[in-house]
Amino acid sequence: MSITKRNRYSTEFKAKVAREALKEGVTLAEIAARFGIHPNQVSDWKKQAVEGLTDVFKGKAARDELAHEAQVKELHAKIGQLTVERDFLARAFGR
Repeated sequence: MSITKRNRYSTEFKAKVAREALKEGVTLAEIAARFGIHPNQVSDWKKQAVEGLTDVFKGKAARDELAHEAQVKELHAKIGQLTVERDFLARAFGR
């Protein structure tokens, strides 16, 4: 039984392959053969590139909104933790 080595590709390589896949006139099989990878991998990276395009065009307001939502989520978690601690201590000291 042989052990298969898993290849790790850099983000630059993935972007290069995806950019080639987005061009017209070249099949996924040709791109895969040129770069020495499986055609399904080319298809997956192309799909990820297309889905990620919306993030490229988001403005500063959208990024700020995401940061704000993350901060609110973190603060709610902290409130929950402090509430549990307060209730535990209140029961422990009989109040």
